[in-house]
Amino acid sequence: MEMEYPAIAKGAKAEKGLVYWGDEMGMRSDHQVGRSYGHKGRTPVIPGTGQRFGCTMISALTNQGQLAWMVFRERFTTPVFLEFLRRLVKQAGRKVFLVVDAHPVHRSGTVRSWVGERLEQIELFYLPGYSPDLNPDEFLNNDVKSNAVGRRRPSSPQELMWDVRAYLRSTQRQPHIVRSYFNHEDVRYAAAS
Repeated sequence: MEMEYPAIAKGAKAEKGLVYWGDEMGMRSDHQVGRSYGHKGRTPVIPGTGQRFGCTMISALTNQGQLAWMVFRERFTTPVFLEFLRRLVKQAGRKVFLVVDAHPVHRSGTVRSWVGERLEQIELFYLPGYSPDLNPDEFLNNDVKSNAVGRRRPSSPQELMWDVRAYLRSTQRQPHIVRSYFNHEDVRYAAAS
């Protein structure tokens, strides 16, 4: 927070690039947040299909309010991450300085090689181990799980993915919401660039 991030921000400014924070998360159809209600003396029941299914989301955001994301059904693997990186580089339109955690996919030889061949377009930086509290993208993850997934029960994998995509599109169109993820005291260091 005192040495590495200021150096990353300085490098991004010198190269007219953007600093993104990235993360991925899995979501399940049976995730529930908030309160429910029931008649006195009766257990509240939340309607659902009884089936469990899920999807995965990967996202990256900037302290200026940009948001890039991808929602998919398969597991998070190196080819999936490389597809996201291709999209991110194209969407950003300038050099990307991406800060991620130490997930094995992020550190894979294939990813390092791919990034190494494109250093004029993208560089990867890693958060310290066991420090999700330093990643502003975790606040987006919490927002999506609470408001896109946990408020109602989807009846199919397609409906779950549609709900998540619709919520992310809405958030993407509201940069002030994305910027608000940087207001928490643990990630305020990332609000400056």
